[in-house]
Amino acid sequence: MTETRKGFIQLHLSVMLAGFTGLFGRLITLNEVDIVWYRMLFTSAILLVFTGIPRVGWRKFVQLCGCGALLGIHWILFYGSIKASNVSIGVICFSLIGFFTAVFEPMINRRRVSWVELLFSLITVAGVLCIFSFDARYRYGIAIGVVSSAVCALYAICNKRVSVGVRSRTVLMYQMSGGLMVVSAVIPVYLLFFPSEQPVVVVPDGSNLWLMLCHSLFCTVAMYLLQIQALKRLSAFTVNLTYNLEPCYTIALAFLLFGEGREINFSFYLGIALIVVSVLLQTVRAIGSKKIGR
Repeated sequence: MTETRKGFIQLHLSVMLAGFTGLFGRLITLNEVDIVWYRMLFTSAILLVFTGIPRVGWRKFVQLCGCGALLGIHWILFYGSIKASNVSIGVICFSLIGFFTAVFEPMINRRRVSWVELLFSLITVAGVLCIFSFDARYRYGIAIGVVSSAVCALYAICNKRVSVGVRSRTVLMYQMSGGLMVVSAVIPVYLLFFPSEQPVVVVPDGSNLWLMLCHSLFCTVAMYLLQIQALKRLSAFTVNLTYNLEPCYTIALAFLLFGEGREINFSFYLGIALIVVSVLLQTVRAIGSKKIGR
């Protein structure tokens, strides 16, 4: 099996696990800051058991912690979007990550803008616009979700750079623990500007506790280990654009479990179709041109 194909298998497995993230955001009755704080705490604890405390250089440690901070902020905004709207809206906003990556990656890595990547991303943007046309009630949730996808694009680009030469479990360990420290400091500021209708919970109850543990083990540890390994074989743009398929998995499950399909019309399905087309086009281009590893 070639490195490229192995990377795609790892990538799509991680996307499938990511599809359950939005569902946990709906099932867990804690507010968004509680969810993120406990997700990072439990993930750090799980990784600590398996990895111990690996040694890395001070500069690498700071870089990994910085990436973890971006990830934590993305999660807070992502769950905030779901709480302010619904699961479908929250995960659809995530589809804009490919667009933001096509814009940010050339600036950060100092390379020329790929107009093909930008075109594929604009197809996704068109799909998102079609989806958002079906209801104007969720504009606040949509706005938070758009910012969330921009932060996540920055995380993926930076993560690809700082994870070079470091074991995947070590990368995730320090990102989770570093992100936990930063998120703990950010939470009071976030709640000051975006007060939650749900109270902050110090210790989650039984059902939330078990849901958080499953969320951390499968949708964080397993998912991000696969994603980090895929990033070592594929470009950040390819990974981020493929993650546009996450809403398709999540929405199908949300329709089944929460009955959100009752709120959907034709423009929503047209938008989903455009997002899938953009992912397929990039996948075919990446395999054909063998530019994935850039």
